[in-house]
Amino acid sequence: MSDREPLDVLDAIHTTRAQRYLKPDPIPEDVLWQILDAAIRGPTGGNQQGWGWVVIRDPAIKQEIGKIYSERLLAAYGYERVSDEELGTARITRGGVEEGEVGIDARNRRGVVHLAEHYAEVPVIVAPVMQTAARMSDNTRRAGAGLAGSIYGALQNLMLAARAFDIGSVMTWTLDEDSGINELLGLPENAFVMALIPLGYLERGRFSQARRRPVGEVVHWDRWGEQRDTPDLSR
Repeated sequence: MSDREPLDVLDAIHTTRAQRYLKPDPIPEDVLWQILDAAIRGPTGGNQQGWGWVVIRDPAIKQEIGKIYSERLLAAYGYERVSDEELGTARITRGGVEEGEVGIDARNRRGVVHLAEHYAEVPVIVAPVMQTAARMSDNTRRAGAGLAGSIYGALQNLMLAARAFDIGSVMTWTLDEDSGINELLGLPENAFVMALIPLGYLERGRFSQARRRPVGEVVHWDRWGEQRDTPDLSR
């Protein structure tokens, strides 16, 4: 097994952030097995374990995934609405272009483009798949939450385990059957790709804490609206 420096769990959590600039250097297969084994220790509703994990290393398949990624994601990140220059210091949010700390800024968006243009060069892409999608009722929040809740904890496990080996990752878009991803990966009829997780050693950037709204702004005690001042959390 590959050697690695021990990493405190809180340090791993605080420094596992989206990494989109990844080297093409191969990831040792024994490291991949350890990362995947950590992933399946994650929570799964009713212990059904209705998941599958497609590990993609074929350059031709990665190239096709890059095309799908570009078509689906770049429009969602607002290029049709506003250029980098027009965006300035603002961010693209679900409500439109707004100032503040929430949403996608121009730097983040450039990272999205870089990844889309270099998907074939990323050494590994992991596609987490739920095989029980056909059993869920369509277009309900409860069904979507149930499907996601049975795998997204495992996705975070995968990304934290990758961080333990100094491997960067990012959780990208869910892709429905209309995208062509199911045929590309040869998935069974009732399967649904819940995300695509590129893995690779860092080409640019570093492992650091992601910017988030202060915890005191989003935590409520006993009832919604009951909030408290945040204590000193420096470690």
